[in-house]
Amino acid sequence: MGMASVGEKIKQRRESLKVTQRQVANELGVTVTTVQNWEAGRHIPKLYPAQMKALCDLLNFTLEDLVE
Repeated sequence: MGMASVGEKIKQRRESLKVTQRQVANELGVTVTTVQNWEAGRHIPKLYPAQMKALCDLLNFTLEDLVE
């Protein structure tokens, strides 16, 4: 088993915090489909700094958590 991908980390943390895909999408100004694609590993999130900060705030991540 390799390291979890960013999408897997988002999904795991989102589910543990009972946050919906829609809440993530709304916070970041993206579509629910985009969030689903990240979580399924079809796309790697390409986030602006403000979006990255919103994601970290929403899911209680540090940047290091996401990118390590």
